[in-house]
Amino acid sequence: MQRYFVTKKKDDIFSFSTEDNHHIKNVMRMEIGECVEIVYENNLYRAHIISLEPVQAQIAEEVPSKDAMKPYITLAQALVKEQKMDFILQKTTELGIDEIIPLTTVRSVVKTNDKTCQKVVRWQRIVKEASEQSKRTSIPKVNLPKSVKEVALLDYDLKILCTVNELSKNLNKVLSNLSKRARILFVIGAEGGFTKEEEQYFLDHGFVSCSLGSLVLRTETASLYVMSVIQFLLSR
Repeated sequence: MQRYFVTKKKDDIFSFSTEDNHHIKNVMRMEIGECVEIVYENNLYRAHIISLEPVQAQIAEEVPSKDAMKPYITLAQALVKEQKMDFILQKTTELGIDEIIPLTTVRSVVKTNDKTCQKVVRWQRIVKEASEQSKRTSIPKVNLPKSVKEVALLDYDLKILCTVNELSKNLNKVLSNLSKRARILFVIGAEGGFTKEEEQYFLDHGFVSCSLGSLVLRTETASLYVMSVIQFLLSR
């Protein structure tokens, strides 16, 4: 059953965004009477299409939440080229990320410019669609890009610096006592990693240096590895 996130509700009637109107009518080719899943204010409903001009749906029932208590997880991802960034946004959303901070670093190939705000709008649309596809009841927040210094000063219960430094702690051990109420921030660099100065700045501000294993992962693989480990630990 197709799932949509909506922000407009009057009594027991939901209205959809322009993009979702198009998707329902022209892509899914739904008809009046068909059932859809609606997420409104993090609550899940089943609803029937009652109008196509514009598309509206009426509540059939509210679905009890099955979301278990879990940590709040934020990824600070160094800016990478568009296709890789899209992939990271989509896949980390499917794996349960709560917030994403695009990170400007010395070795970032992509730099911020006047069109950055437009990119954030596009990125937010990507995570919305990934949330619908993966049957989430929340959409990750995508921030405007931040600098290394801004991210280093953020307040979290656990702050993880992903690195290839062989002396770093093992990620599994760092997460072994993971609290289901914890707020976790992990940072991942661009293709060339962080500079020594950037790594030291993170370490000086409470970050734990973590290894992702003996293999050197691409930047778009690293975030998926971390989120997969977290999901595994939460499911035990």
